[in-house]
Amino acid sequence: QVQLVESGGGVVQAGGSLRLSCAASGRTFSNYIMGWFRQAPGKEREFVAAISRSGSYTYYTDSVKGRFTISRDNAKNTEYLQMNSLKPEDTAVYYCALDRGPFRPFSTERVGASSEYGYWGQGTRVTVSS
Repeated sequence: QVQLVESGGGVVQAGGSLRLSCAASGRTFSNYIMGWFRQAPGKEREFVAAISRSGSYTYYTDSVKGRFTISRDNAKNTEYLQMNSLKPEDTAVYYCALDRGPFRPFSTERVGASSEYGYWGQGTRVTVSS
């Protein structure tokens, strides 16, 4: 059974930083592409970032490029999202996600779509105050 558990959310002032973590179990973590999505109040869930199995390739939505960094530690079965220069519009519940299957290709068209992920965490709330 796959489990994804996020942590690290909280309340931070604009310009501040947070680091989210997602601990995975139930699969061979290193065989799967991982992603982060977020859902702001009243809005649909949107893609934030994705990382390839080895961590060599990453992909970000335009609004977070240069501010957020996705990474993973396959030895710890954990992925991270380092968020710097946070803005009020980054306020959302952040979800980590595991690819629908192992060894699937890392293409920007595919990894940016929520439908490509088969497993989700419960979410961690990030609030950025102005």
